[in-house]
Amino acid sequence: METLERIQPNRQVMAFILMVFLSQARAEPIRYSVMEETESGSFVAHLTEDLGLGMGELAARSARVVSDDDKQRLQLDRQTGDLLLREKLDREELCGPVEPCVLHFQVFLETPVQFFEGELSIQDVNDHSPVFPTREMLLKIPENSPPGTLFPLKLAQDLDVGSNGLQKYTISPNSHFHVLTRNHSEGKKYPDLVQDKALDREEQPEFSLTLMALDGGSPPRSGTTAVRILIMDVNDNAPEFVHSPYEVQVLENSSLDSPVLSVSARDADAGNFGSVSYGLFQASDEIKQTFSINEVTGEIRLTKKLDFEQIKSYHVEIEAVDGGGLSGKGTVVIYVVDMNDNAPELTISSVTSSIPENAPETVVSVFRIRDRDSGDNGKMICSIPENLPFLLKPTFKNFYTLVTERPLDRESQAEYNITITVSDLGTPRLQTQHAITVTVSDVNDNAPAFSQTTYTLRVRENNSPALHIGTVSATDRDAGANAQVTYSLLPPRDPQLPLASLVSINADNGQLFALRSLDYEALQAFEVRVGAADRGSPALSSQALVRVLVLDDNDNAPFVLYPLQNGSAPCTELVPRAAEAGYLVTKVVAVDGDSGQNAWLSFQLLKATEPGLFGVWAHNGEVRTARLLSERDAVRHRLLVLVKDNGEPPLSASVTLHVLLVDGFSQPYLPLPDVAAAEARADPLTVYLVIALASVSSLFLCSALAFVAVRLCRRSGAASGGGCAVPEGHFPGHLVDVSGAGTLSQSYQYDVCLTGVPRTGEFKFLKPIFPNLLIEDSEREIKENSNCRNSFVFS
Repeated sequence: METLERIQPNRQVMAFILMVFLSQARAEPIRYSVMEETESGSFVAHLTEDLGLGMGELAARSARVVSDDDKQRLQLDRQTGDLLLREKLDREELCGPVEPCVLHFQVFLETPVQFFEGELSIQDVNDHSPVFPTREMLLKIPENSPPGTLFPLKLAQDLDVGSNGLQKYTISPNSHFHVLTRNHSEGKKYPDLVQDKALDREEQPEFSLTLMALDGGSPPRSGTTAVRILIMDVNDNAPEFVHSPYEVQVLENSSLDSPVLSVSARDADAGNFGSVSYGLFQASDEIKQTFSINEVTGEIRLTKKLDFEQIKSYHVEIEAVDGGGLSGKGTVVIYVVDMNDNAPELTISSVTSSIPENAPETVVSVFRIRDRDSGDNGKMICSIPENLPFLLKPTFKNFYTLVTERPLDRESQAEYNITITVSDLGTPRLQTQHAITVTVSDVNDNAPAFSQTTYTLRVRENNSPALHIGTVSATDRDAGANAQVTYSLLPPRDPQLPLASLVSINADNGQLFALRSLDYEALQAFEVRVGAADRGSPALSSQALVRVLVLDDNDNAPFVLYPLQNGSAPCTELVPRAAEAGYLVTKVVAVDGDSGQNAWLSFQLLKATEPGLFGVWAHNGEVRTARLLSERDAVRHRLLVLVKDNGEPPLSASVTLHVLLVDGFSQPYLPLPDVAAAEARADPLTVYLVIALASVSSLFLCSALAFVAVRLCRRSGAASGGGCAVPEGHFPGHLVDVSGAGTLSQSYQYDVCLTGVPRTGEFKFLKPIFPNLLIEDSEREIKENSNCRNSFVFS
């Protein structure tokens, strides 16, 4: 087994080695011969001697045997150098009828590489007998057959070749026949039966002979078959059909193998000559495929489906043959009866798949209908669904025209699927349907429509240029170019509005962009008219109104209106030392250019000369005393008030207030050296304003002084025991704000309130009056006493 496994070569490797070392191959092949059917393992040759090699050289050089085919039928014993059969060989299986039968093999040696060609001839042995195809042959010979007539017989087959093959035929001895062996051009041998003398059916109606085939083997092999010879009587009467012609009707939907009719013929002869067999005579291929006839009964059956529309009738020639070979002819006429087996046919002559909308009556299609059936089966009705805007009009014979009933609207329905139905009047009714798809092509009959008639867009001020602030959208119910919308800005109704510098629009998608930074304080809102036009011919358009609201941003810090901070000498507020806690010193008035919560202002005291002496109300900016004044409090105070809005982030401004504490309004007030220096530097207008303010203040003080004197006099003579006394001295005219800040820019309202105690009478600065300014709720008048008598307004 190990040796057998080692001799299995790789065919590709061996082929490569054979080409590379072809020069080292032996020129003439070594030839051996072996008989077929030799047992496996039988000796073939001694390769060591035949190849001229030394003992053991085959094993040392790894010799192996390679065959041309995939099967390894030889094996090499490397130790002894013997070439052996690996299996039993069958020449007929390997080579068939080919002679000689040669197997080619190669002997391959390694180190060094050497190659030897070999041939093994397989010799045939006579292991097959001749064989006839049938066990019996039947011959019918008429009794009037002349001597010398040859009757061919079936040949026998022998798988062996050469002398072992079929050589001759013999027949059993008899007085009427002998066999003749004929050679064919292909090498085959055929037997012929030769009639030696005249036959007489009445003397011997039948012969039973044995035909033998012999090969040339030793010993020869043979095969036999029986030959039965029937002597036929002479026939002198031909068959005759009972009816001729036969006529029959057959439904075209008759099933296969259904009977059509049976024919019958009679023969006057007796015996075999009187027996009749039926068949089709000179029938066409169509008739052979459609009908069959029973040879014995004469019954004709259907073997193919009938079609009235193709063949309406068949003329079938039939033949009746008796046992003697005489025949009679007849005719069968088969009429095919029409059935409603053909659906109507619809043929389109022309079709228009696209129709423009709003068009008048338009021809969609012209078509023809046809039914291959006859009678009512061929009558037809043509129709379309009733819910479609189309009509069917008969035109010529079986031609119809499909037209539009009214102008079509693509926007209502862009496509119609029309099913044309053609039905016949047969039983059962058959119908055919054909679908036509009609597309309504667009006409520019719809203007673009905005999704909203008015758009409201919001953009925060101080935006970056080219900011996308919103999008307008318009759709067009048309299609194609008629539905392509282009956007544009229409001229503004207000010619003063610089629309071209404010916004722009993308013509393709309707996106609006702010071209520059917007300022809420300059422009809170504006309106833009946007147009949308399609690309139809002529173009249609529509417009929408876009209202742009600018949202406030906290970009304006609070601005202090009072006291003014114009770089001149600060304003000084006078506060009597007798003032009680909560005394209104002044009010900081400020505005903010923003809106909403960005303009909500709050006030805060950031810094004071003496903390805790003054306070600022957070919501209205009123500066009031936080406690009673004392002699130890400084005369001059400096307050830093912060005004802050409510924006995000918050913005603020600050203002500095100067407060001077006086012992009543009779205390002379002399300007400080730094104030005098500031006054010297004040511009003339400021000087004029100071003088005017001083005059007004003097007049006010005089009036107040007179009023106090009258009251005191009345009180002194009244029942309450009060008296009137004019206070000594007068209010000097210079007890007004003559600081470098100038006079007040607006009118102020002052209330003079007198109490029962003269020393507590006070002159109070209450509130300014600012025309046309939006300030918080008008400041209430601070009445320190319940018996306030007069109010004065100074400008």
